[in-house]
Amino acid sequence: MIKQIMKILGVLCLGLLFANTANAQDPAFSQFYANPLYLNPAFAGASPGGCPRTTLNYRDQWPGIGRTYVTTSVAYDQHVNSLGGGLGIIVSQDRSGAGNLKTLNASLLYSYHLEVSRKFSVKAGFEASYRSISLDWSDLTFGDMIDPQYGFIFPTNEDIGNNPTAVNFPDFSAGFIGYSENLFFGFAAHHLTQPNQGFISESQLPTKLTAHIGGNIPLSRYRNNVTTISPNFLYQKQQDFQQFNYGVYVNRGPIVGGLWARHSVKNVDSFILMVGLIQDAFKFGYSYDITLSNLKNSNTLGAHELSFTLFMPCRNKSKSFNTISCPSF
Repeated sequence: MIKQIMKILGVLCLGLLFANTANAQDPAFSQFYANPLYLNPAFAGASPGGCPRTTLNYRDQWPGIGRTYVTTSVAYDQHVNSLGGGLGIIVSQDRSGAGNLKTLNASLLYSYHLEVSRKFSVKAGFEASYRSISLDWSDLTFGDMIDPQYGFIFPTNEDIGNNPTAVNFPDFSAGFIGYSENLFFGFAAHHLTQPNQGFISESQLPTKLTAHIGGNIPLSRYRNNVTTISPNFLYQKQQDFQQFNYGVYVNRGPIVGGLWARHSVKNVDSFILMVGLIQDAFKFGYSYDITLSNLKNSNTLGAHELSFTLFMPCRNKSKSFNTISCPSF
């Protein structure tokens, strides 16, 4: 009986740990440049040559504890000469708690492109979203359901039948990027209006701030294959939570490799290993997060992430369009 009680308490404590860890956070992709519209709305239409592209992303975080956090997204964008910038659409879904809590987000994006000089350009992006959060109350467990000997065997006295099962609301974001041939930087602010996302009482969705900067350094050239190294830094803040990502990509011909570290103010979260393949028509990437926080002893199995981008031919290529030379993953 003691072992059963300890097991239940352990599960509850682990759940509280996850809840605190995820407090006031949007889902985060390790391959953030492989999901550019999710990172910053100013990236809409910033594909090579401004040509159309379709991006697919999948992230499975901590699969060792039962697929607790699974996030997917699909996006399309292209540059439109007549609008002076790029248009994009992105649909993402985040599934938490083995599917108990689901968040669906659909967004339309526009970015205005301005060439400041022959070597430096800026893009300002705007995003309008419709967000839906659903909760399966029937699959939740409460403290009054626990028997000290047999575990969760009692029905709950909580009045869950009258609780709303979904909340829906509009959401707005904005961002900008500046770039030259070998330097790029940007800033984005998501959830500008801090909409109410509470099911029972009011709960505002905190604004998420993102800053990113990086560069490309050519190292050598061999048979038209240029080897480049690209150091990058990303900072995100949402309410009291702050996250830092820093690392480096190495690109040699069609092969890209990356090594990253991610941590908050209080602790190191993980190391990220990434490998990718880039072709004219597509690119594919895989990354694995090695857990370094206190969860490393919980057999979480880290996090797996896949990305795929399909580059489509341009019907009418853009005139004088400077391509952003930021990393692909």
